[in-house]
Amino acid sequence: MVATAFTIGMLMGAAACGAAHDTATPAGTVGDGAAAEGHEVKVGVAYDIGGRGDKSLNDATAAGLDKAKTELRFAEIKELEAGGAETDAAREERLRLLASAGYNPIIAVGFAYSGQLKKVAAEFPDTKFAIVDDAAATGPNIVNLMFAEHEGSFLVGVAAALKTKKDHVGFIGGVRVPLIDKFEAGFVAGVHAVKPTIKIDSKYLSEPPDFSGFNDPAKSKTVAQGMFDGGADVIYQAAGGSGGGVFEAAKAAKSLAIGVDSDQAKAVAPDLRSVIMTSMIKKIDVAVFDFLRSYTLGTVRSGALTYDLKADGVGYSTTGGQIDDIQDELEAYKQKIISGEIVVPQKTL
Repeated sequence: MVATAFTIGMLMGAAACGAAHDTATPAGTVGDGAAAEGHEVKVGVAYDIGGRGDKSLNDATAAGLDKAKTELRFAEIKELEAGGAETDAAREERLRLLASAGYNPIIAVGFAYSGQLKKVAAEFPDTKFAIVDDAAATGPNIVNLMFAEHEGSFLVGVAAALKTKKDHVGFIGGVRVPLIDKFEAGFVAGVHAVKPTIKIDSKYLSEPPDFSGFNDPAKSKTVAQGMFDGGADVIYQAAGGSGGGVFEAAKAAKSLAIGVDSDQAKAVAPDLRSVIMTSMIKKIDVAVFDFLRSYTLGTVRSGALTYDLKADGVGYSTTGGQIDDIQDELEAYKQKIISGEIVVPQKTL
């Protein structure tokens, strides 16, 4: 639990509600005018399993929050982290604790909060809530920060296909849920767009209601080792805090891995950076900052706001230079997706 105080001025306007299922504007262009100071504004954040330090979803959220701390000068920011054996009751209690204490707005990180957020938001209609990676929790005071993970995953799938030397790659998902299926679907489509005969292994670390697959690096390392031993030479992981195990396995196998959510080559230990050839980036930090800034401007709109390739909300990293030689091809595929020439599937077949 972290609480941070800042000096601030006064809140500008009340948050308004609006239409659902919009596409995000390009990063950094939400709203007009300067952000207001807010001496009464207390921001609450409920993290998913792994919290700060997961080098994935939570850390990407925290990056947007940290920017907001500096630029928007809120009165207080409280961050609550999930426990290892997380229950629905614990998530509900965490959200209700923040709302009861007057934190407004409140950000829930991850689809696991969906049902609990919808319930708590209905009990606190004057509090504005945002949830990352979930469209099911709806209400007049809920903003759904969504991403076209399948589009970004398509591009790293193309990269994997262009870099594999064995025509054999792998995908490791944290938990078998619809969100992670989007990552797999896009990745498979990208690989096969380059070469349909490339073999793709796929494995999930846990099944609902067991969400431990997002925080079990030992298990992901074992699964990845099995894939590398079986002939794969590039593995894409969408497994949250479990991803570090895949990187360790890639190092041992002298093979390559693809990160997720953040530019993970910048976040891992120096001895693992060389195995991460690229990462599929979701600009969660931008979405979180945009939401907090829109709150200060009084322009919050309820419903789903999707950050896709066109809005520069997803993409791929180039840290380390390992995909410099194929970047022109990646950009060509990117433009085909943006133009609609390629429609990336959101579900595996």
